[in-house]
Amino acid sequence: MLQCSNHAYYTGWTTDISRRVKQHQSGRGSNYTKMNSPVELVYWETHKTNQIARKREISIKKMTHQMKKNIAHGNNHVEDDTKNFAKYEYFVSSPGRVNLLGEHVDYNGGPVLPVAIDRSVSLWANKQDDELFSIKTIDLNLEVIFSLESLERKLDIHGARMPDWALYPASVIWAAVKNQLTVSGFDAIFSSNVPIGAGLSSSAAVEIGFAALLREICNWQIDDTQLALLCQTAENDYVGVNCGIMDQFACANGVDNAALYLNTSSMKWYPVPLPEDVILIIADSKVKRALASSAYNERRESCNQALKIMRQYLPTINCLADINPDQLKNFGKSLSEVTYKRAKHVVDECQRVEQAVEFLKNGDIVSFGRLMREGHESLRDLYEVSIPEIDILVDLANQSQDCFGSRLTGAGFGGCTVSIVTKEKSDEFIQYLKSGYFKLTDKDINVYKCKARTGVFVEWRKINQSQN
Repeated sequence: MLQCSNHAYYTGWTTDISRRVKQHQSGRGSNYTKMNSPVELVYWETHKTNQIARKREISIKKMTHQMKKNIAHGNNHVEDDTKNFAKYEYFVSSPGRVNLLGEHVDYNGGPVLPVAIDRSVSLWANKQDDELFSIKTIDLNLEVIFSLESLERKLDIHGARMPDWALYPASVIWAAVKNQLTVSGFDAIFSSNVPIGAGLSSSAAVEIGFAALLREICNWQIDDTQLALLCQTAENDYVGVNCGIMDQFACANGVDNAALYLNTSSMKWYPVPLPEDVILIIADSKVKRALASSAYNERRESCNQALKIMRQYLPTINCLADINPDQLKNFGKSLSEVTYKRAKHVVDECQRVEQAVEFLKNGDIVSFGRLMREGHESLRDLYEVSIPEIDILVDLANQSQDCFGSRLTGAGFGGCTVSIVTKEKSDEFIQYLKSGYFKLTDKDINVYKCKARTGVFVEWRKINQSQN
């Protein structure tokens, strides 16, 4: 968005913002900006494709002058004036994710089917001309400042241990330096309505949000998938959680009203539209889990052991996802009972994802729901990552005639369930789930309606220095 000499706002789209602004400033951009020069860049948004950018351009052009002014000056994101978000140049929105099928297979080379959801991390920031990083979490009312020098030791500038919540943005900066990407200091604040520790990738949303910010202010020439891979490295090697690529990928590459089919071995992916008459219902058990200290890494090690033994019989396989059910049945006798169960879940789950995509393409949501139920049974009995509270929620949901399928989502050991429900019956279903769970446990739960949304996006606007 350009502000013209007559105070009007001109909106356009481009693949090279610097070049295009110079064209408008020199009178070679459009007749309007030529007649109302000089012009000044006051705002931009980054989108994934030209088509999305063009649609956004059209929608902004239909707005009133005041609405455009609100966007240019940040008022469209200010919900509480006391927070004074208007002093920040950059705004980033990074979604959480829910996984419909393909649990615990991303680190085994298998296909997954996640959805970026309309609950997100919101981040505001200004670039600084130094190597200091000041980050405040609004939700916890805590702040940390660290430098590149203290980053490796996970210490703040005072020599104190960095708090756990700060490790996620710090890990992105660390991974960028390791990958020889330019980094710049910044002053940032962020908030999130993605429940922490609930299996909806709150940590990945934070990582992708800060990575997208750095990509914008430092002009990294990497796409959203490369951004996700960078954040996976950050969480694996800096935070210490051996996660796969699915969470970061979904947060970065989400598509409106669609699930994402991703082959985690080849990284080939495509969106799979969801039926218009259904909605995702996420129920938070309120049983929190900390991945870094949970049995997550133990499950991953079991998969590594299974792969090592199976390679003795199938030397050409690269990952557990390369094994089909017949091969596991024939050669899995050498595995211990526990290791066999872990491998069987992975092999069967990969098959379920492939079938599920075909069901969605054909609009067969009933068969898709059946696969969700089967997936939960496998997570409960074979991978053993469910808990009683989650099983109660899943059983209640699957007993409802308005629910096509329900299952545990995320790594397990607590967190959330996801259910696919008839949209027009969603309110009744939520009340049914809440009341049923309370009767059985004497506990309340949080339940959210969610829809699939686009992945991370960044906005920039020119601010008056006096605001700082």
